[in-house]
Amino acid sequence: MSEPVVVGQLGAVYGIKGWLKVNSFTDQPEGIFDYRPWLVRDGKGWREIQVTGWKRHNKGLICKLADIDQREEAQALTGVDIAVSADAFPPLPEDEFYWRDLIGCRVLNTRGYDFGLVEQLMETGSNDVLVVKANANDAFGQRERLIPFLEDQVIKSVNLQDKIIEIDWDPDF
Repeated sequence: MSEPVVVGQLGAVYGIKGWLKVNSFTDQPEGIFDYRPWLVRDGKGWREIQVTGWKRHNKGLICKLADIDQREEAQALTGVDIAVSADAFPPLPEDEFYWRDLIGCRVLNTRGYDFGLVEQLMETGSNDVLVVKANANDAFGQRERLIPFLEDQVIKSVNLQDKIIEIDWDPDF
């Protein structure tokens, strides 16, 4: 099985019969229930857990998990990450990629300046942003850089095989 990918988190307990709120990190919140099986991390590592039911509640989601029938049992899972195997994601066309594929890529500008490695991505209202951990010897003293993920404008190419993202961005910006 491939490395688990976190797709959400179990929230507060809902009711007395073991239901839990779900914080989904997927594009469409209900999409989290399309991935099976769910994996949750306990003291021994990741373990499978089955979802036996789910529904919308107000503006959120709640779920019922197998073998969790009491509030106290559910309480032990609050705040736990929900993950799925990376193999559960559908394959993408050749020119597309998942955010997780970009983590760890080296970021170079068109003139060869090494900005560092992609640490994470974040979503803003207008566009996604690469969070790049700068090299220890960054010429401009930066520890972290935020680079907008604007294809064709800033992002010139993404080479997942070599783990390199080429950008058109000034290092002193």
